[in-house]
Amino acid sequence: MISSWRKRRAAKRAGKEQQRDENGEMELTIPRGFRCPISLDLMNDPVMLSSGITYDRESIEKWIEAGNITCPLTNQVLRSLEPIPNHVIRRKIQDWCVENRSHGVERIPTPRVPISSVEVSGILSKLDVACKKQDVKGCRALVTKLKSLAKESQSNKRCIATNGAGGALSEAFAAFSAAASFDENVGVLEEILSALITMFPLDGEAKNYLVSTPAIHCLIWFLSSGDLSRRRNAVLALKELVSSMEDQRKTLNILSQIESAIEALFKLIKNPICSTSTKASLTIIYHMIASSSNSSSTIQKLVNLGIIPLLLETLVDTERSTSEKALGVLDGIVDNEQGREIAYNNALTMPVLVKKILRISNSATEFSVSILYKLCKNEQREDGGVLVEALQVGAFQKLLLLLQLGCVEKTKERVSELLKMLNLHRNKVDCVDPVDQFRGLKRPF
Repeated sequence: MISSWRKRRAAKRAGKEQQRDENGEMELTIPRGFRCPISLDLMNDPVMLSSGITYDRESIEKWIEAGNITCPLTNQVLRSLEPIPNHVIRRKIQDWCVENRSHGVERIPTPRVPISSVEVSGILSKLDVACKKQDVKGCRALVTKLKSLAKESQSNKRCIATNGAGGALSEAFAAFSAAASFDENVGVLEEILSALITMFPLDGEAKNYLVSTPAIHCLIWFLSSGDLSRRRNAVLALKELVSSMEDQRKTLNILSQIESAIEALFKLIKNPICSTSTKASLTIIYHMIASSSNSSSTIQKLVNLGIIPLLLETLVDTERSTSEKALGVLDGIVDNEQGREIAYNNALTMPVLVKKILRISNSATEFSVSILYKLCKNEQREDGGVLVEALQVGAFQKLLLLLQLGCVEKTKERVSELLKMLNLHRNKVDCVDPVDQFRGLKRPF
């Protein structure tokens, strides 16, 4: 009895107090000093902040990346955001793991030392030399090394990105895409692009290298190839370029001159790789349509490819972000007369548009109203055509509800005009009062 009590007291003092589980077996308790104050789990890579508190590297890096500049435990403003490895605590944790291996505890591995700014600068200098010499093998090896280091930890990735890797990789991509021996450079270009997308968002200098005719031609070539990862990386790179107002116009001008660009982007929506690449492709197409130069020819190409039925099928059941982008593209497409005619004749058009109003987001509602307005305003058939169809699927009631809930001024004007146009044909349709489907509807803004 006494010896048992002494054992328990000794274990408690050592921070290793044990408890019995439901089966009566001893459960191991992790000592408090070995737990991360944030995750409360055993620390795999203990690091100390300038406040003197030790955390697990993964947890504290997430805290710092979220924009915090204070110690989570003490709320003290940190003099430095660079965590320092706590080798003493790590060795103690490893010793504790070894002592308790009979309880199924595995020894935590010794973490790799994070890469330093000096090491990154050295790799990028070598990459620059290899690029100027057109050393394909050497350049590919260095890019592969950067990718490997970036995958090891978030701190490595951040260190590589903040030391100019995005600019160096973009410069290398532009140089090898402009080289005469393009076929021989496909492998290294693919490797550079794969590393480059992990550095997003790119700064202005990095984008300047990519906004060149050879580089964008190379991206379209990748986008048209059969390799899925290559196509995904290419469309993400193009989206990065069109998302910046400074580089957007130049990028779109080059894209409009490449015959295969529209078809490659269309195929990425028709045969999706993943939701990210689909959204990226829709974003690029949206900007191509919205740009003043060559927008009409771009819209005509998309109409001929069959973009309207594809967008409507996509809108039937898709996530919020994809819905907004697909509706934005469709809004631009129906400015085309042939596009409107195809939309008129598609059975999905009215049901999908009316359904999206007040169901997804403010943007989706505004796009849906805009498309509906353009179709109804340009209706020339005496029997009412799309106006009657819109009434049949409950457009009148839903637009009235939107007017009551409130919307931006431009949308409000279009809703008012739509209601006037629809009212002229209400006697032709027995509208079902859709009160039940609006019950519990909340204001979307």
